[in-house]
Amino acid sequence: MKLQDTKEMMNSADYNERFKAEFYQLKIRICKLDNMVSKYKLGELPFEPNCSYDLLNGQLKAMRLYQSYLIERAEIENIEIDTTLNSL
Repeated sequence: MKLQDTKEMMNSADYNERFKAEFYQLKIRICKLDNMVSKYKLGELPFEPNCSYDLLNGQLKAMRLYQSYLIERAEIENIEIDTTLNSL
């Protein structure tokens, strides 16, 4: 799934669909940032980041925490989300 695949969901009148879109968008972004942070640590990025590794890794940790809150809310609100979704 890619960000563009969530466009209809994000614009839906149904709250559950918007919630799912938010979750899937976050999951996609986490995957991409995780790949970048991993390559950064190994010195394998094809560019020189302006931000430090620590800042980007901290952002990744915050995003993962936010994701855990969304998963908990989905359980409480009975919103079915695919937590195993392959983002890329």
